This record gives sequence, structure tokens and C-alpha cells, in this order.
Amino acid sequence: MRTWFITGGTPGGFGMAYAESALELGDNVVLTARRPHLLDDWAARHGDRVLVHPLDVTDAQQVHEAVGAAEERFGGIDVLVNNAGRGWYGSVEGTPDSDVRASFELNFFSVTQTLRAVLPGMRKRGNGWIINMSSVAGLRSVPGFGYYSAAKYAIEGLSDALRHEVAPFGIKVLAVEPGAFRTHAYASFADEAVNETVDAYLPLIQSVRSTMIEQDGQQPGDPHRGVRAVLDAMNSATPPRRIVLGADGYEAVQGQLTDMAAELRAFEAASRSADFPQDR
Repeated sequence: MRTWFITGGTPGGFGMAYAESALELGDNVVLTARRPHLLDDWAARHGDRVLVHPLDVTDAQQVHEAVGAAEERFGGIDVLVNNAGRGWYGSVEGTPDSDVRASFELNFFSVTQTLRAVLPGMRKRGNGWIINMSSVAGLRSVPGFGYYSAAKYAIEGLSDALRHEVAPFGIKVLAVEPGAFRTHAYASFADEAVNETVDAYLPLIQSVRSTMIEQDGQQPGDPHRGVRAVLDAMNSATPPRRIVLGADGYEAVQGQLTDMAAELRAFEAASRSADFPQDR
């Protein structure tokens, strides 16, 4: 029996999908959320196998308190799912500095805080899984979501380095890149005013906002099916380093990588010309 520690436990999102899948496997679950009272009814149905704990992942002290509570309750954390996050839209030039910093605090720095709180226990036991929820936007940047994409690109780089660093301790790392999934990720956009400071980009940003609002509740991806794909990847003989979720995400990433490979080949001579001449 494993214990899962999952951030971002919003009902209807990936966090809840992970929690329910873990419970179906017979595992224990620590599900964290900024508004834990929303999970009261759900937690009551599962008794002692579930611990719901309040957590603002941008607060380092709360992170350590939640991890400590999980370890005290269940003896250790076997699977960490870094799921908490959200998108901010805006142009690279015109996004307010406060939004830029808030985006990175939530989408990147909170992940590093949680990792560093959980890893000592995993290293001591000599096993564990780290699941970092990235995004297709972490492999293909999206106009109007430049800072969200940048934070997810950072998660990709972090995951690649971490994977090698913790492998000697029996810990595995998987980056997960969902496309458009039917969660509540876009639900608040209709109630939020556009916070763009450069008028020249307003048509782009208004278009991005309208598209997100129109897609809310219509996204093709099913979070529960997505989590099952992640579990299958974790249980495969040779687990992948990353897995893209959703047909739309797969097509987007495949196109991105195809274009990158073609461009790399097209400029191969220029790339190789930058070295010192070989001694003869």
C-alpha cells in the first residue's frame, strides 16, 4: 500500500482524479487544497484512508507542515503529484510584474518547495515517484500565455535534471503534459477582467480570453482517463520520462518536434561552424 501526496485538490480537476485512482488501487491519499472544506463530503466517504490538509503551496511553512502531517499519519510519502497551478494570460510585454511573479511562485517555485520537503523521506526509504504536472505549453509556447509557458518550460528542465539526480536513490520522475482537459481551469476567466497594460496587445489577449471561456466545459480531455494513462506509464517495464495527454496535445507536440528537427537539420552547417577548427 502506497501513500500519495497530491497538491491542487480542486473538485473536478486532475488532483481529484489522481486521488480517486489511487484509492481504487487500495492506496492512501493526502489531498491538499487552499479551500479544504470543499472536500469534506468526499473525504468522509473514504474514512482513514484519506487525509485532507489545507495548503497554499506558495507558503513554504504550510508546505512543510502538510508534508509533516502526511508522514505522521501514514509513515511516509511514496508518490508526490505536483498538480497545483493555474494560468495567467497576458502579453510578454504587457503582463503586470505582479502577475509574472505570482505565476512563477505558483507554477514553478511551489513545485521546488514541495519537492525539497518530500525528497528527504523518499531518499531515506530508497524509493518513490515524483509526478510533475507540466503542460503541452511547456513543450510548445502559447501566445498570450508566455509566462505560463515559461514556468512550464522550467518544470520540464527541472524534471530532466531531477530525474538523473534522484535515480541512484530509487526515485523515478515523470513529467506529464496535458492538452485541453475538462477541468475547472478556465472557469474563472469569465469573471476576471483583462489585466493587460499595453493596448497594442489587447486584440490578441481578448481573443485568447474569449477562446478560453468558449472552451470551458467543452475540452476534449477526460481527467480520469488521463490519470489512467499516467498510471499505465508508471507501471510500464520502462517508464517514460514524460507523457503527453490528449489527442490535441499529441498533435501539437508532434508538430512542434517535427518543426524543430527540420530547423535543426537545415542549420546544421551553421551550428557545426561555430567550433574551433579541428587540429590537423
